[in-house]
Amino acid sequence: MSSLAWPMPARSVGKSHRSRTVIAIVDDDESVRHATKRLVRSLGMEADTFASGEEFIEFIDATPSNRFDCLILDLQTRGLNGLEVQERLKARDYPPPIIFVTACAEAKIRERALKGGAIAFLQKPFAAEILIKSLRAAL
Repeated sequence: MSSLAWPMPARSVGKSHRSRTVIAIVDDDESVRHATKRLVRSLGMEADTFASGEEFIEFIDATPSNRFDCLILDLQTRGLNGLEVQERLKARDYPPPIIFVTACAEAKIRERALKGGAIAFLQKPFAAEILIKSLRAAL
C-alpha cells in the first residue's frame, strides 16, 4: 500500500492574512513537530505548531482572522483526533487543505479522511520528499 494518496487534483488556495505561506502542524510528538517545522521553513514557508487538535481549535477560535494555507495533521492526537479536527473545520466553513500523517493507516480511516477532503494521507515514517510533494499539491 502506498503511503501517499491524493483524492483530487491540486487546488488553488487563497493567501493567508500574512504575506508568506503559513502552515499549521498538529502532532502530539514534539520531535515530529520540530522536524516538520524545520522542513517547512526550509521551503521558505512559515509554520506554527500545536501539540493537540484541541490546542489548534482553541487557537482558531481565539484568532478567527488567522488563517493557515495548509494543515499538516496527525490522525491520532490527544483530545480531538485528526478526523474530529477536520469535521470541526468543515463545520466552521474553514476547510484549509489538510495533509494527514499517521502511524496507524487503517483503510477505513484513510478513506474517511480523503472523502472529507484531505489532500494527502501519509503513513509515518514518510520521506521528506513525499511531504514536499503533498504540500505543493495542497498549495
